[in-house]
Amino acid sequence: MKTELNRLLFMVTIISKSPEDTFSLGEEWAKELEAGWVIGLNGELGAGKTQLVKGLAKGLNIQEAITSPTFTLAKEYDGNLKLGHLDFYRLENDKQISDCGLEPYFKPEGITVIEWFCRWNGPKPVFLRQATITHANEDERKICYEDFSH
Repeated sequence: MKTELNRLLFMVTIISKSPEDTFSLGEEWAKELEAGWVIGLNGELGAGKTQLVKGLAKGLNIQEAITSPTFTLAKEYDGNLKLGHLDFYRLENDKQISDCGLEPYFKPEGITVIEWFCRWNGPKPVFLRQATITHANEDERKICYEDFSH
């Protein structure tokens, strides 16, 4: 049986004029999201996905340096809420993601952020913010996101 996602909000579009703007958006998200949320990030290399996660971590009072877990696949950080940071760039499909044991991150105790979320086609998390970051021009990024719940 396929799970249908119900929209909670309409699509939001933000223009980030700098890495600092993207970082600040992550800090804002940390203030509004609660335990159980998964943030699925999509966008080409260098779009600003990890910069957004760095801001989120700062907003959660995480003191550790945040780097993309491209080669480790997953990192965990402790702050006001636990943060799971995953990167599916090196994975090609649901089977590889499942075989790596990453599905528990879809029901987090804290918040999970998944870079290259588009690689996952399996069941969606209960609370999902799906965001795409694209280059608007050399200096600006367009960040579009929607929240879903089922």
